[in-house]
Amino acid sequence: MKKIIILGSTGSIGKSLLKIINKDRKSFKVELLTAKKNYKDLFKQAKLLKVKNVILTDAETFNLNKNKFKKNKINIYNNYNSLNKIINKKVDYVMSSIVGIEGLLPTIALIKYTKNIAIANKETIICAWNLINKELKRHKTNFIPVDSEHFSIWYALNKNLNTNHVKKIYLTASGGPLLNFPKKKIKNIQINQVLKHPNWNMGKKISVDSSTMMNKVFEIIEAKKIFNINYDKLDILIHPNSYIHAIVEFKNKMISMIAHNTTMDIPIFNTLYLNKEINYTSSTSKLDLIKLNNLSLMKIDLKKFPLVRILNKLPKKDSLFETALVAANDELVNLYLNKKINYNQISSKLMKIISFSDIKLLKKKYPKTLADILKVNMYVRSKIKSICH
Repeated sequence: MKKIIILGSTGSIGKSLLKIINKDRKSFKVELLTAKKNYKDLFKQAKLLKVKNVILTDAETFNLNKNKFKKNKINIYNNYNSLNKIINKKVDYVMSSIVGIEGLLPTIALIKYTKNIAIANKETIICAWNLINKELKRHKTNFIPVDSEHFSIWYALNKNLNTNHVKKIYLTASGGPLLNFPKKKIKNIQINQVLKHPNWNMGKKISVDSSTMMNKVFEIIEAKKIFNINYDKLDILIHPNSYIHAIVEFKNKMISMIAHNTTMDIPIFNTLYLNKEINYTSSTSKLDLIKLNNLSLMKIDLKKFPLVRILNKLPKKDSLFETALVAANDELVNLYLNKKINYNQISSKLMKIISFSDIKLLKKKYPKTLADILKVNMYVRSKIKSICH
């Protein structure tokens, strides 16, 4: 029986994983679930799967609801300082799916407690991959990417991170809700139109990032770090159907394309089982292979998606500039969703802030500690607020 920990169990990734585990309870034992404020779902999950330990990180929510958990003989903690009390032996698998920069500390903290860690948190990989990699090697922990694109690359590489035999890697992008939207009308686009993704059911933040194509910029940065490959070997192709998730071209001219339906359940399932012989059963419709006759792969229109130009401004080596990029975009998207700025200002203000001399200097600064990353994160967010108010 495999022992499992889920960071961010009340989010979409966590819920999908628990749905898979619930269908095969004899194979798994969930040791720990964590959430920030969603105590109701956390409690239901713990009761359903008889989980003995939970972490609820929001102090007020914790204090108001801790007795409910204790009465049901569920150990509840308020932070990750109690990990050594909860885990006395390495677990088999950790899923890190806490959203945003808040996922940094717990993800790194859990590496030494598990044999395998699957990371779905973009910010953690983009901002702190060098720190993660150091911990992975130190504790001999196996890393598995969860994002459908990076999982597909990893799968095409035969569950390996070695890209020595790779000539080029293409990440695919659906083009989001703006692919066929007239350029002249984008400045007047409504939030509900931006959030209406044609293929994926996603949260608001990632839906906005998909519309600006910033999510693909982040995914290219992730791929560069995860697979230790230069940016000139990475590219983006528009693929409106979202069936193909990554294309890997090898030096011997062979090309591998990984395809699956537009659901995160499939990569999540495969990170958990890591076995081609396990049968995936789901209500998801079968992939229509006939539709693969017309892949409709095309280059990105940089006038419609100007943020993709950021790829030409990225430093070749790991730096704190990537953290600045994550923080600035995150803050601007929040301002947009709260109707403080218009849609076009996400791009214009992001391009403006990364051109500032103090931000450009971060390209030469290496993230040595978590404190370095968190300091830059706070600095950039405050800078955005001062510009936008």
